Amino acid sequence: MEGPKSAPPGASKVRYFVLFMCFVGIAINYLDRANMSVALPVIDTELNLNLTNTEKGLILGAFFWAYDGMMLLAGWITDKLGARKSFSLAAVWWSAFTALTPLANSFWSFFAVRFALGAGEAPAYPSATQAASRWFPKSERAFATAVIDSGSRVGTVLALPIVTAIIALATWHYSFVIFGAIGIVWAFFWYLTYRDPSDHSRANDLERQYIIENGGRTSDSDSPEATQIRWIDLFRYRTVWGMMIGFFCLNFVIYFFLTWFPTYLKTARGLNLAELGTYGMLPGLAAIVTAWIAGAVADRAIRNGANVTTVRKIIMVGGMLGGAAILPAALVETVYVALVFLAISYSSLAIAATAIWSLPADVAPSSKHVASIGGIQNFASNIAGIISPFLFGFLLDKFNGSYTPAFIMAACAALVGALSYAFIVGRAEPLPVLQPRS
Repeated sequence: MEGPKSAPPGASKVRYFVLFMCFVGIAINYLDRANMSVALPVIDTELNLNLTNTEKGLILGAFFWAYDGMMLLAGWITDKLGARKSFSLAAVWWSAFTALTPLANSFWSFFAVRFALGAGEAPAYPSATQAASRWFPKSERAFATAVIDSGSRVGTVLALPIVTAIIALATWHYSFVIFGAIGIVWAFFWYLTYRDPSDHSRANDLERQYIIENGGRTSDSDSPEATQIRWIDLFRYRTVWGMMIGFFCLNFVIYFFLTWFPTYLKTARGLNLAELGTYGMLPGLAAIVTAWIAGAVADRAIRNGANVTTVRKIIMVGGMLGGAAILPAALVETVYVALVFLAISYSSLAIAATAIWSLPADVAPSSKHVASIGGIQNFASNIAGIISPFLFGFLLDKFNGSYTPAFIMAACAALVGALSYAFIVGRAEPLPVLQPRS
């Protein structure tokens, strides 16, 4: 039976509260990882560390060694424990190590605390992806995903003015302690309020029925054969490998904005602390707005009968191609024109991410595989988090501080990602059950 294309009158709207909580959780997650990018130049000067660009890149990338190493396990654990437990436990872990960061005083101690922080943040995106897949039907999934993923942009954007303001008013130490405390508070409220639709006391039957009948990924819609697919067998699907390649390429570019971007504005474009906290927000703000619009437009197209695969691929391929606009930013003379190109690049990548994070719920063989596939593609994407900051720093040292070679490298990665989503990723529908290996 085909369900309604919009929620029926009288249906509760608990899913929007869940969406808000996921958005806030991801925003805090990114505040805690981005604050080091803003504070590192000040930390280096105040502690007389005399770090090279390569060493700075290693500190910024240390987070991703643990984050990525834990990602495959995080997706599997989230599918076993559920989003309520996994997200709250993760937030407590990463918030504690955020608050402990001011105890570091050397290259290796900063590397270690960032490594521990990364391990704790790994379950965040798989947990939010699972929650969204259970609470949002297919015709609302792109916008919900856009809102959740925009938390990463909001956290990154807010880190610039908030951390610079805290440094100006007090010291860099307080930014880590304050952000850590905020994360602990959020973890408490998430654990207190989150439940799956079937168990949530504030969700009525009309909302539950609307979600199930329109593609929400719950156990009620799972086939027994699909639930038996082993985690390791997910790697037998070409679509999963295409998702891994494409997301690696997206994050290879996007992690410039999460790591080197403040340093780029300060050293290559000569912005002072106050300008860094204002102009530095522009690409991120543009990315937030455009991603929300793209998600809403995609959902409307699907509700009006557009093919889901076509909608997802147009957004992913087009967004990746737009991400290559990072290259002209290195070639123009004025900071204002450079910011325009960087805003185009960041916005395009954010638009692509709305479809990329919708895919796990679209293609998972059952509801028990959504977080696992989300973790798998996020694992691949964050290998870029390890490689990209280091390569940017290496190329800066190699070419006397010029960002042009690094931006050429990033633009090429965006083009490869577009090809992967166009030709390797298959249809946006549940993957078929494969025959067991003999």
